[in-house]
Amino acid sequence: MAVFAYKALDLDESGVAGTVIADTPRQARDSLRAKGLTVHEVQPLQAARPLTFWQKQFTRKHAVKGVAFIRELSTLLGVGIPLLEAIDTIAKQHKGGFHACLLMLRDRVSEGLSLAEAMRQQPMIFDELVVNITEVGESAGNLESALSQLADFKNRSLQFRNRITSALLYPCIVLATGLAVGTFLMTFVVPKLLQPLLDSGQSLPAVTTLVKATSDLLVQRWWLLLGLALIAVVAFGTVLRTPRGKLAWHRLQLRIPILGDLIRKQAIVRLAVVFATLLRSGIVFLRALEIAQRSTKNLVLKDALAKCAAAVQGGQDIAKSLEATDAFPALVVQIVSVGQQSGRLEEMLDRLAVDYDAQVATATARFLAVLEPILILMLAVIVGLIAFATILPILEAGNVL
Repeated sequence: MAVFAYKALDLDESGVAGTVIADTPRQARDSLRAKGLTVHEVQPLQAARPLTFWQKQFTRKHAVKGVAFIRELSTLLGVGIPLLEAIDTIAKQHKGGFHACLLMLRDRVSEGLSLAEAMRQQPMIFDELVVNITEVGESAGNLESALSQLADFKNRSLQFRNRITSALLYPCIVLATGLAVGTFLMTFVVPKLLQPLLDSGQSLPAVTTLVKATSDLLVQRWWLLLGLALIAVVAFGTVLRTPRGKLAWHRLQLRIPILGDLIRKQAIVRLAVVFATLLRSGIVFLRALEIAQRSTKNLVLKDALAKCAAAVQGGQDIAKSLEATDAFPALVVQIVSVGQQSGRLEEMLDRLAVDYDAQVATATARFLAVLEPILILMLAVIVGLIAFATILPILEAGNVL
């Protein structure tokens, strides 16, 4: 069977749209007509392909629903409900695109695919980590436990992302307001106030001359500035698309004072949780290292994990291999070493993740607490400078009179 999207009219001549499961488009039309619908269009839903950047941004809202689905599926499987029935039960709670994706997932499983293989065809909802842990859970026979651990990790990731987004909201508003106010003053207020003084032949102070020159540049050469900005953005994007440029950018991120430490620690938190979840699910260390390597976005850490995997595969100690990469703090290396020797590596990684997560949260709060007054002060200085440069020649003209 397959999933079809349809558009039709109901008995009240109102437009309706949705999805239906059938073997063929004809059966889908017959099923809809039996419900009293006038069918206009029936199209098969294709399996999802790898998404572009903008498609990922558009479908990011499915991430929360995907985590809820994993949690609910784990609960239903834990009480003994069969997999197909559990997916049907969860699908009834959703509408729209996510409902269609769950129907496609259910259809693929009913055709004989494993749950992990069916999830792999839905990349906008289930990433590689979800697919791998699900596959391990199915192989080991503890799918509900693996999904529960996976949902815990996904919830922590979403909570951190939401916390950072909320914390950055106010500074972004202040920065946008400052840019808008500065642009308005420089392009509208300054020319209106200074033009009469220039027409009268009065000489302007140095600070006013500088502000007037900047204002003229914004008013008369805005197209040039816009073009240069677009060229810079395109050039930067082009460089980031190259492996060398992306690696240089990620290395620069880790070297930024304060921010670099936060980025590194947050990446380590993600890696530690992924490692602990995978090892607890029964995945061998080298396989877990490979999956964790693909789960991190920073190329510096990704390359370090690749070197570590190669060294461990060659027979070297895990902790020494990590230390040789010079990409991880000494604390991380020490914890891995202790965990390896005691046989409690998963537990030690969980403790590391909790500790680093708390450090990141505290440091982020302090950084934003300092950033907000700095942005406000910068806004006040810029507006004050423009106001001073504008009022100063007017006061001098009054003194002359």
